Amino acid sequence: MSESIASARQRIEDRIVRYADLAPCLDAFIDTRTPGSDKKENFTIIGPGVSENPNQHVHIAEPHGFNIGGARQPPACTNSQHSHDTVEVFFVHAGQWRFDLGEHADDAQICLSPGDMISIPTNVFRGFTNIGEDTGYLWAVLGGDDPGRVLWAPKVFDMAQDYGLILLEDGMLIDTNKGETVPAGKSPMPVTSERQISALDVFSDAELEACVIRSGASISFGPFNSLSGVTETQLIGPKPIDWSHGFTLSEIEIAPGAAIPAHRLDGPDVYFVHSGKVIVTIDDEKTILTAGDTITFPIGAHRSLTNAHDSGARLVAVRGGDEAPAIAWS
Repeated sequence: MSESIASARQRIEDRIVRYADLAPCLDAFIDTRTPGSDKKENFTIIGPGVSENPNQHVHIAEPHGFNIGGARQPPACTNSQHSHDTVEVFFVHAGQWRFDLGEHADDAQICLSPGDMISIPTNVFRGFTNIGEDTGYLWAVLGGDDPGRVLWAPKVFDMAQDYGLILLEDGMLIDTNKGETVPAGKSPMPVTSERQISALDVFSDAELEACVIRSGASISFGPFNSLSGVTETQLIGPKPIDWSHGFTLSEIEIAPGAAIPAHRLDGPDVYFVHSGKVIVTIDDEKTILTAGDTITFPIGAHRSLTNAHDSGARLVAVRGGDEAPAIAWS
C-alpha cells in the first residue's frame, strides 16, 4: 500500500469506531460495584457522555450537538434507576431488554428486542436490564454536547457506599477501595431528596409505549426513499416521535446491490450499522463497515454508501437539528 493510500485510509478510520475496538469503562458510575450492576460495560463513542469516571475513554471528542454511547451487559445485569438532563435514546442492537421507570422501578415497564428503539424524555427515573440469555448491546444517543450529570435514586447511594464508592458534587467518582479520598474543598453529592423525586414525572405503561418504535414499523419516509432499493424510516424528528431532541434519527435499509449515491449534508451525520455490510466512501476514501460499527461523516464532505453483498444492510442515521436535513446530491 502506497504512503498516500495509507494516509487516506487512516483519515477515514479516524472517523470510525468499530465494534471490535470499543474501549469499555467498567467503573463509569456509582453503581458499578453493586451486585447485579457490576458486570456492565459503558462506552463513550462520540462526545464526553455522562460518565462519572474521569478516566473513561472517549473515542471521538469532536462536538456534534449530541453524544453517542453504548452499554453492553451480560444476562441479568442492571443499570440502576437514574434520570438525565437531556433526552436519552436507545437502539437495541443485541439482546432482550426491559426498561423500568420510577424511583423503585415500578411505575412503568416495557420490553424491547433487537431493532426496537426507545426515546426516554428528561425528568424521569429509568433503569434497564438485560433479560435475555446472551450478552446484549444498546447503542445510545444523548442530547446536547454536554448531556449533564446523572441524578440517581436514593438507594443507589446507599448501595454504593457499601462498596467503597463516593460520588462528589462535581460529578467525580471516588473509589475508597483504591485508597482514594475526598479532595480538600470538595464534598460528596447529597443523596437525592424527596423534593427532587417529587419533581420528576411519573409514566404509565401506555405513556412509555408511546416512546417506543418497534422494529419493522410501517412508517417509511425520509430523504432517501426515492432511491431504488433504499428505504428510510424516520423515527425521531417531525414525526412520529416529535418532541425536541436536537437531532433526528432514521433507520435506513439498503438492499443487496443498491446504493445511496454521493451527497453532502451541512451538519453532523452519524451512521451505526445494525446488520449487514456497506462500502462507505468519503470523498475519494473507501472502507467497509460491518455490524456494530459507527461512523461520523465530516460536515460538507461527499459521502456514499453501497451494499455490494448478498444480504440487506440495516443502519441507523443520526443527524443534527430537529428537522430532517436537506440533502445536496453531488
